[in-house]
Amino acid sequence: MRERMRAVLDDRRFQRFIVAVILVNAATLGLETVPSLAASHGHLLAAVDHAALYVFVAELLAKVYVERRAFLRDPWNLFDTLIVGIALAPATGGLSVLRSLRILRALRLLSVVPSLRRVVSALLRAMPGMSSIVVLLGLVLYVAAVMATKLYGQAAPERFGTLPTSLFTLYQTMTGDDWGNIARDVMTEHPTAWIFFTIFILVCTFVVLNLFMAVVVSAMDEESAEERAALQEDSSAHTRRILEELTELRREVAALRGQEPPAWQGAEQPAQEPGRSPAQKPAQKPAQKPAQKPGQKRGRPSGQKRRQERAAAG
Repeated sequence: MRERMRAVLDDRRFQRFIVAVILVNAATLGLETVPSLAASHGHLLAAVDHAALYVFVAELLAKVYVERRAFLRDPWNLFDTLIVGIALAPATGGLSVLRSLRILRALRLLSVVPSLRRVVSALLRAMPGMSSIVVLLGLVLYVAAVMATKLYGQAAPERFGTLPTSLFTLYQTMTGDDWGNIARDVMTEHPTAWIFFTIFILVCTFVVLNLFMAVVVSAMDEESAEERAALQEDSSAHTRRILEELTELRREVAALRGQEPPAWQGAEQPAQEPGRSPAQKPAQKPAQKPAQKPGQKRGRPSGQKRRQERAAAG
């Protein structure tokens, strides 16, 4: 029974069904935000939402039944359990905010779709490298904010008057949001301020932020390489099992051939007389010359025989 349930859970058709349920549930939760639809078809949308929730609960229970203790060792199973648990929590009183968190069920696509799961795994793998880049970016922002506060604090106090204001303004410049107007406000009194902003944008946007992309791409390559290695290992293990089974089958065939009697032993043998062992054979009588019929002439004797008769007579 457990193996049948595992086969159903691993079937592509069942996984596509779960993806379809997630998409339909996400659509119904979005339609609930439309006041006219919520007023006219609110009961239907709620019924679809509850049906999707029951499907998710049944899927989790089936996974627990199939995997047992291994269920808790898979982080994606814990993620699905958290999402479904939030949906099962009562959405009344002080927990009414959890009603808005039902849309988190759409995030189950991350655990169902393999390509999305691969991207998330790559992002998590890239976290250690990204943390170093975040420290580098914070250091660059801090140094640039201190310099901008001292250089342009009096020229543009609303943007660089204090250190926190300078940090926010430079972060806005790094993202490319209205950085031209910021630079023009400062350049009215400091015409060479474009040099500072140009260097800052080049360092932050085209160097540091691209490092994030490089780290993520490298992590995705490592994830893909591990998946390919795992597939190759599985295929090689399957090939080894097939070869071992063939070798064992050949040994069994050879053993069966060694036990079978030769073809000549299987032929029918003449019946033996009672009381006589197989080694004893009946004595063969010597061949007798045919008796000479009366009146039949004998053959003429040879020349040597006639000479012997003459010598004996003389």
